[in-house]
Amino acid sequence: MVLSYREALNQAMREEMRRDSRIFLIGEEVGYYQGAFKVSKGFVEEFGPQRVVDTPITEAGFTGLAIGAAMAGLHPIVELMTMNFGIVALDQIVNNAAKIHYMSGGQLSVPLVIRGPGSAAHQLGAQHSQSLEAWFCHVPGLKVIAPATPHDAKGLLKSAIRDNNPVIFIEAQLLYGTKGDVGDGEYTIPIGVAEVKRAGRDATIVAYSKMLLLALEAADQLSREGMEVEVIDPRTLKPLDLPTIVASVKKTGRLVIVEEGWRFCGLGAQIAESVYAAAFDYLDAPIQRVTGEDVPMPYSRPLEDAAIPDKARVIEAVKAVCSAQ
Repeated sequence: MVLSYREALNQAMREEMRRDSRIFLIGEEVGYYQGAFKVSKGFVEEFGPQRVVDTPITEAGFTGLAIGAAMAGLHPIVELMTMNFGIVALDQIVNNAAKIHYMSGGQLSVPLVIRGPGSAAHQLGAQHSQSLEAWFCHVPGLKVIAPATPHDAKGLLKSAIRDNNPVIFIEAQLLYGTKGDVGDGEYTIPIGVAEVKRAGRDATIVAYSKMLLLALEAADQLSREGMEVEVIDPRTLKPLDLPTIVASVKKTGRLVIVEEGWRFCGLGAQIAESVYAAAFDYLDAPIQRVTGEDVPMPYSRPLEDAAIPDKARVIEAVKAVCSAQ
């Protein structure tokens, strides 16, 4: 079955809400408006307003409400209109959701999913175009997922909903309309398992979310030039499946990491450090990182394009590691 990314998310939540009456969806305009990106289309008609809860514009308030509901035994899904608005709820996410299990000595759990669109789209301005996954990955107690395909989005969202811990689930805005095969049956994908999206021998690219599509495009072009690049999608950013990445690097000897987020203290820096520690003797060239620029996202379309990684920059980085002596 071919579904769009948003349809795959819709199907995942619908299946889980039918399976377990403790699960409910809460957020701004998730009900009668069907979500800002129409991910919850048809939900209020099927599940009613008690399980599909429209809220005021108060991210800290409804995130805190969901944390309390999770502690009491329910399984909330919080939809943020954009992950940028998660900044407003950061105190609830970092100081409550992520810490309650630890601070209660394991007596309380917070089975909670906080999901919504992240990264840049098209000219949404500096406050709505940020890639904040490195922030969330920095916090002990949070799991962070950023799937790139409809198949992975569905399987990982179902696993996130079933998890007994708080999960940050990031959906790149420009992926909602992309389509892919999700199969015909019910399935889950384990949290913390990366996937080799393309096999290769000459270099490894690690990329996630919509940067994965960019990496695959670059790999296709490089293949036409005689270079076969292996592309790894972590899918889950925390916990990170380092063994899969290291195994690929040991095979190819070269690594390029592509992320849309800012370079300084970015997620790619953590991946690079981990690979250096685990596979330094296998590297034939320094690791290259292709990142967003360390600037607030410009509104101007040409400047926005310049601030985000593109295929040319990825290809240049791969050629650089492959030509290093």
